[in-house]
Amino acid sequence: MALTRSFKKTVAERAQRDPAFAQALLDEAATLFLNGEPEAARVILRDLVNATVGFEALARETAKPSKSLHRMLSASGNPSMDNLAAIFAVIRAKLGVDIRVQAVSAA
Repeated sequence: MALTRSFKKTVAERAQRDPAFAQALLDEAATLFLNGEPEAARVILRDLVNATVGFEALARETAKPSKSLHRMLSASGNPSMDNLAAIFAVIRAKLGVDIRVQAVSAA
């Protein structure tokens, strides 16, 4: 069966109209980073930026060039921790959420 819509467009539209979904994407991106899956985390974070803040506004808020932010959040990007923290801060502010880390036993 052929897809009739772009997956990225569907994700972006849902994140725009459903704050809980956008928050879940942010949570998933943070969890993936902390669990050693940075490639997947960057892709989710890129989709979330596109759906919420936009790269031009993110560039203004972080004082980083938009093109650099696009590269940082590509699957092969390599953002510094300072840049990631700045990106997360802007998205958190846009969504009006706070991030708390809770350790869970791997038993």
